[in-house]
Parts: sequence; structure tokens; C-alpha cells
Amino acid sequence: MVNRARRAECPSEGTRLGGSRSGTCRAEGHAIDWTVTLNDLITSERLLIEPLLGSHAELLFEGMSEPRIYRWISALPPLSLELLQQRWSAAENRGANSEGEIDLNWAVRRSSDGCYIGKLDAEVARNNVATNVGYIIFLLFWNQGYATEALRAVASHLERQGVVEQRALVTLGNDASARVLTKAGFVRTRVIPDNDTIRGEKYDDVEYVRKVAAARREPPK
Repeated sequence: MVNRARRAECPSEGTRLGGSRSGTCRAEGHAIDWTVTLNDLITSERLLIEPLLGSHAELLFEGMSEPRIYRWISALPPLSLELLQQRWSAAENRGANSEGEIDLNWAVRRSSDGCYIGKLDAEVARNNVATNVGYIIFLLFWNQGYATEALRAVASHLERQGVVEQRALVTLGNDASARVLTKAGFVRTRVIPDNDTIRGEKYDDVEYVRKVAAARREPPK
């Protein structure tokens, strides 16, 4: 699993949506038009990746309650179905926060049988950079390539909407998630000492970054 509880302090350098919204987020030399549905339905070969709603809580609660998926992240299993539903319902259709960031969340299910297998999320900032890209795949669906497939699909979707860089943090030692990020086109950039606390113990984080090649994001002449 990829960390989502905090972000790195980036040397250069949410609010969730249930659908599209208007407005433009601008950075020097580039702009994302939020009329494009960043939090839209995404499809891949085996998966449907749909905007997360409060109604998903009942469908994902059992998978989200498995303690073993939290081994490498500071988040905890939901205390109850009701609280999870309240939290996800409250997060629907919010606009950007005071810093202009949009928080995107998706539920992931198999297209073959409709079975929900996990969730993904990302924050998109004013500078068209997605920070805190993260995922959770439920235990029954590990080691089947779903994490890589889902992450690739979301990363490609964000790039199509104008996001030029995506960042993710992995707890040092979480080799499985590091491999997923690498397969999905992310590159290891640095280690951030003592960046997270998991069950009272400090851990280093490893930052991974996926960038859009300049030739791909420049309009044809």
C-alpha cells in the first residue's frame, strides 16, 4: 500500500469530487481546466475505477477492515460502517481547498464480476502536480497485478487531463508497493528520514515520481 496520511516537503515545489466541476487551476506555462472531469470513471483491461461516493462504504467496508493492509501505512481500519459512510459522503462534490488543491478518490472493481477490490486517491495542486498518489488493494486480490493495472490507469488518466507530475510516498521496507510504483512508471527520487509514524514508531519514506515528458505535454507546432 502507498502512504496517504502525509506529504513530503518538496524542495521545488483536497477536497473530494463526485463528478465534474468548473473553474481553472493555473500554473506558469500550463493550466488545468476543471470542467474536464478529473474524478471521472476510468477503465482498464480488467477494472472499472469509479468516483468514490458515500454509498461505496457498505461495498468496501469488509475489505477496508482487514488489519494486514495497514502494515505499512499510518492509517487505521474504519471504526464502523456508519463512520466510514459519513466520512465518504461528506467528501463528495467538494471544491478545491484554500490552497487550490483537489482531492480525488476512486473505488476499484473488477469488470468481470463487479467485485470491489480496493481504492485509489490523489491530490492535484495548483501547479498541476498530483501529490499523495496512493492506493489500497484488498488482501484477497494481492499478487494478481491489480495494483499496477489500477495505478497505471489512474496515472494515465491524470496525464491526459494535464497533470504533469505525480508523486507517491512508500514506507522504506515496503518492497511490494515500491515494485508496483516502478512498474507503473514512477521513479525513485529520494529517502525522507522519519517522515511517518506508524503505531508509535518512526519510519523513513521513499518518494517516487512520475513525470510527463516535455514532448508529450507540449502542443504540436
